[in-house]
Amino acid sequence: MSEGIAAAARALRESLVDFEPELLSGADCAALAEELALTEKVCAAARARAGLRAADCGAHRQRGFADAATWLARSLGSSAGQARAALDTAGALHKLPSTKAALAAGELSLSQAAEIAKTEAARPGSEQQLLALARSHSLRALKEAARRRRLGSIDPEELHRRQHQAQELRHWRDELGMICFSGALAPEAGLAFLSRLEAETDRVFRQGGPEVRAWSRRRRAAEAFVHLVEGGGGPQARRADLVVVCDLRAYRRGQAQDDEPCHLVGGGPIPVSLARRLGADAFLKAVLHDGVAIHTVAHFGRHIPVTLRTALELGAPPDFDGVSCAGAGCERRHGLEWDHVDPVAHNGPTSFANLEARCCACHREKTEADRAAGLLGGTGDGHDPPGEGPPESPEGGPRPSPQAGPSAA
Repeated sequence: MSEGIAAAARALRESLVDFEPELLSGADCAALAEELALTEKVCAAARARAGLRAADCGAHRQRGFADAATWLARSLGSSAGQARAALDTAGALHKLPSTKAALAAGELSLSQAAEIAKTEAARPGSEQQLLALARSHSLRALKEAARRRRLGSIDPEELHRRQHQAQELRHWRDELGMICFSGALAPEAGLAFLSRLEAETDRVFRQGGPEVRAWSRRRRAAEAFVHLVEGGGGPQARRADLVVVCDLRAYRRGQAQDDEPCHLVGGGPIPVSLARRLGADAFLKAVLHDGVAIHTVAHFGRHIPVTLRTALELGAPPDFDGVSCAGAGCERRHGLEWDHVDPVAHNGPTSFANLEARCCACHREKTEADRAAGLLGGTGDGHDPPGEGPPESPEGGPRPSPQAGPSAA
């Protein structure tokens, strides 16, 4: 069998060496790309399983490598860490028969299988639900759901303690002499920082000239960061909203039980004691609920009332874990704008059911699609008619998402 697989692999490589996509149509290339993606996933799964067996038998030592991950990394042209993760995933699959079968069939990537295996180990019984999610959603969506499950398996007080122990910040200089840094902050500090940074980033865009507007968002964010460090920035950047979702029973008791959520929107579970301490912040938005779904709040016009903004920024019940971009396959959680599904120019209401969060790029794409469909009544010159474009903040300009800015909906 191994000789047959090896011969087939060699034949495939030989056929791909002279492949020239320019000779094919776009549709043929799309079909081929999808077929190769499926084949690549199957090959990666088989490679990891074969590598694990080779490592268990000590075959890597016969090739002059003391460590199996280093041997596999050399073959892959990857880091030892990536190779070790593949071997670890392959080793965990004997406890996950459904995931193993889906991976072998090319329905999953190794990265997706790794998320499922890691979560099943932390919270047994997660496999089937995450497997279904992996088959229908992106890797990013799977990671978000898997992380929520893993965090949910840790006592909130213990999780809070670990997060504060893991906080760090380091800095260095690069080839250009630039000051670089990376770090990790606990959710209550990190979300507050992102809220202020996103608000100032949007202000830099709105008040900048054509040159500044042509900058990438990352460059504008760097400029905004400098403003914050120097003590400047607009009024919205001097405050930071945190949205806490807490079960009323848990809030009153001071401790949450399994069916009583208490978390920061976009930041994960927190202990009720922290929710109470955050309550002293004048800019905190606290939502105490009993699990009842949010009902539609609607009016006609562009302005989004405060009550509707609060409902929107929570995300879908019962998780109430914030919002992500509604664009297909995007799922970005920061730098979002509120978009009317049925445009205001088409008499679409400003309602809970008619508003979706979208990143700037996906919002532009949606606006162009609405214009092409004749829903905006515009002139086709690339400008929005009155009442269209992203909802405006009090300062005028795009309204960032709840995770990304203080004026979020």
